[in-house]
Amino acid sequence: MNTQVARVALAALVCALSAAGPAFAGDKITLMVGGIEKQIYLPAKLTEQLGYFKEQGLDVELLSQPAGVDAENELVAGAVQGVVGFYDHTIDLQAKGKLIESVVQFSQAPGEVELVASRMANVIKSPADFKGHTLGVTGLGSSTNFLTQYMAVTAGLKPGDFSVLAVGAGNTFIAAMQQQKIDAGMTTEPTISQMLKTGEAKVLIDLRTPATTMAALGGPYPAASLYMEKAWVEAHRAEVQKLANAFVKTLKFMASHSGEEIAAKMPADYVGKDPAMYASALAAGKSQFTADGVMPANGPETVLKVLSAFDRAVMGKKIDLAKTYTTEFVSAAR
Repeated sequence: MNTQVARVALAALVCALSAAGPAFAGDKITLMVGGIEKQIYLPAKLTEQLGYFKEQGLDVELLSQPAGVDAENELVAGAVQGVVGFYDHTIDLQAKGKLIESVVQFSQAPGEVELVASRMANVIKSPADFKGHTLGVTGLGSSTNFLTQYMAVTAGLKPGDFSVLAVGAGNTFIAAMQQQKIDAGMTTEPTISQMLKTGEAKVLIDLRTPATTMAALGGPYPAASLYMEKAWVEAHRAEVQKLANAFVKTLKFMASHSGEEIAAKMPADYVGKDPAMYASALAAGKSQFTADGVMPANGPETVLKVLSAFDRAVMGKKIDLAKTYTTEFVSAAR
C-alpha cells in the first residue's frame, strides 16, 4: 500500500512540475533570436557577454534562427520560452488568436535599410518602382517582409506587382544580390555597411534611426524586443523580472558607452574582419535602441497602422494593443 501511495505522489509531482512549464526556478530558459548576429538584436548576446544573466541567477540559452518568423514559430510550438524579435509579431499573432506580449522593448526603430543593387539604382528610385522586380526579405512572414509590403502598398502597388524572396541576412543576402536573384532588399547591420563599402548597393530607404523611421513610417516603430506568451509570463513572473533586470541593465550600458566600447564586448566572430566598420555602424544606429526597455509612446499604433495596410490577418480585426506589451517588469527593473 505504501508503495502504491508513493507512486501516486510521484506521478502527482511530475504533473505539477510539467504544468509549471519548462523554466521554474533553477532551470534553463531558452530564448530564440531572429538572427543573433544582427546588430538589431545585439542586446541579447551583449547581456550574455556582460554576465548580466548570471548576475540575476539565470541560466539562459540563446539560440538563433535566420528570420524572426522562424523564431516566432519556435515560440508558438512551445520549443522556447521567449523570442528576441520584432514587436509586430505580437499584433499579427493576436489577430490569429494567440496572446503574445513584449516584456522588454529593445528598440524604437527597425534598424533596417532597403538596399537597391547599384546596377538597378537608376531604375528603382522609390517603392513605386518595385513593380516587376524581386525584393529580398529575411523570411516570408518576417518583419522585413511586413515593412516591404507596407512600403509597396502605400506607394500604390498591389501584392502581385512585385515578388519577394526569402534570402536571410549576412552572406546569403549578399550572395542573392551579387547573383542578381534580387534587385533590392531589406537587411540589417553589419550587412548594410558591408554592401555599401563594396559599392554593390545603395540606400533606398533608411530605417536605422528614430528620425528616419518617423519620416518613412509616420511615427516610432518599436521593433526588437523580448516577447513571450502572456500565459507563460503570468506563470513565471519571477523569472521574467530577472530577465527584465538583466536586459534593462544592458540597455543602460549601451546608452552610456560608445559603439567602439560596445563592439569590444562582443565575440570576435560577431564583429568580423573589420572591427572598425562594425563599431562605426553600431555608433551610427545606436539611437534605435531604448535606454530603459520601455515601449515608446504611440509606437504600437504605428505598427498597427503598418500591418493594417496589407496584412489580411490584421485587417478589420479588433486588436487590443494593451495586451501586446507590458511595461510592468522594465518599470520595476528601473
